[in-house]
Amino acid sequence: MNSTNPPALPPVSLVDVASYLPGDPVGTEYFTQFARSERMAKNVMFRAPKGRHHVARDETAVDMVERAVAPLIDRHGADMIANVDVLITHTQLPDNPVLGCGPEVARRLDIRPSYVYDVHNGGCAAFVHMMAMARMVLQTTDARTALIAATQNCSGQVFAQTEIRKLAQAPVPGDGCGVGLLVKDDSAPILDIECQTYPEFAGDMDFSTNGERKYWEPGEGQACVSFTESKITKVFARGNRLVPEVALAVCDRIGVRGRDIDTFVTNQPNRLFLRNWHDALELPPERHPDTFDSCGNLFAAGIPVTLDVENRAGRLRNGSLVMMAAFAHAGDFAGAAAVRWGAAR
Repeated sequence: MNSTNPPALPPVSLVDVASYLPGDPVGTEYFTQFARSERMAKNVMFRAPKGRHHVARDETAVDMVERAVAPLIDRHGADMIANVDVLITHTQLPDNPVLGCGPEVARRLDIRPSYVYDVHNGGCAAFVHMMAMARMVLQTTDARTALIAATQNCSGQVFAQTEIRKLAQAPVPGDGCGVGLLVKDDSAPILDIECQTYPEFAGDMDFSTNGERKYWEPGEGQACVSFTESKITKVFARGNRLVPEVALAVCDRIGVRGRDIDTFVTNQPNRLFLRNWHDALELPPERHPDTFDSCGNLFAAGIPVTLDVENRAGRLRNGSLVMMAAFAHAGDFAGAAAVRWGAAR
């Protein structure tokens, strides 16, 4: 009996990234004037960056995506964006809790994609998650172009609340948006992607109003993500392990070692994670760029914003190996993606 190999899937490329940071930088002194003394403030997870950006009260996630996409239009032309077939968005704090911003982004950009998805479970690894989803759609349908957008918008809205801004974790996040343009070709090919879900860690990140009421119920108390000190210790151990694990899994499949990576871009939770991650891959710090001190923890937007900063600075060589990796929430999801860089700037 003759056997035939299935046809090879077409290559998909991450051809460009762009980003947007709202408003003027907000210094750490904004928070220290309100801070209350607490034991958690000494935890390494909450060492504050020097600056971050905050969204304005009336600035929506759609506004942020539109502003992040503007450089892509400048570089590739309005027709390229108008012909986007796949639109995938992730918003840290949805403006409408009932639906995602995808359709409104499409309306604002005047595009009519055949596939529109709003994803939420990818957390800080959502950019990699969306790359995997977009590549799958492009490889298995007639679609040729995808736009992915990661928006972090809870720093100026949640962490600047009058009671929340006093907490140790309040100065760490910043706001921003990063977008990526994917095309079905081999100009800047995605070499491999690893996405892993860890259900055993689900539920370890709490969201509460510091009281009994549900967040949608009327009453006192300001809603925010919270961790107990014991859970922070567990999350730190998981994060140290998960990001190198998924990155090295991709390295193994594409036939390289961790130290062969030219540029390693991760989410940006704190300085200690960043140090531990490049040490685990045997990389020097200069090959692991970060935007933590100028932007804070950008959650899902951290990877595309940092990529855009490096690309605009001319520090990403065409043909170089770029590895993106991140973990989400309390460790219930992690992902990594390798790209042979070739983006415009």
